[in-house]
Amino acid sequence: MPVPGRKPKPALQVVREGNPGHRPVREGVKVPPSELTEPDWADVFPVVKVPAKPRAPRGADDEELKEYRREVEAWQRVKLASEAADFSRAVAAREWARVVPLLQMAAGLSAVDRSTAVDYCLCVARLEWCERRLSVEGLISMGQRGPCRNPLTTIATQYRTQLKAYIGELGLSPSSRGRIAPPEGGDPDDDSVFD
Repeated sequence: MPVPGRKPKPALQVVREGNPGHRPVREGVKVPPSELTEPDWADVFPVVKVPAKPRAPRGADDEELKEYRREVEAWQRVKLASEAADFSRAVAAREWARVVPLLQMAAGLSAVDRSTAVDYCLCVARLEWCERRLSVEGLISMGQRGPCRNPLTTIATQYRTQLKAYIGELGLSPSSRGRIAPPEGGDPDDDSVFD
């Protein structure tokens, strides 16, 4: 749900432009630190076993050829699902390793926030897969009535919308970082951007 009012400016922008209203910085909710464990991505994106490709029947009639085409289409869907799962496992693991350790230190991400972090990584992985498939298949595909927009563009748009929400929640954009209070602990003078 959106927060009413203007989005706060990023901290560095406030330092550059000044704070003429001298508004106080809002304190965030404090969650006790706890270890955030990476999920087993093979559970999130299961390994899909691809069966052998169906063989074309020789000397088949029309019904047998239709059945063969249906079997090939089903095999292609399973093969594509297997490729998507393999690709998504690698991307999600890479995104977790890149983002979650920083969020633990900077925003105090803890075990309570695990599902949000997992959903964020899942969303990034699926969005990258959609974009990769769009690059291979193109933005226009052939439908029953001729050329039409590739359905992957709709899926990518939905994942992009969801990703935007996660970015705001986790403080991964400059404007959303201004709303997140860093966890307490450590010397405040260490590595301060305001020095």
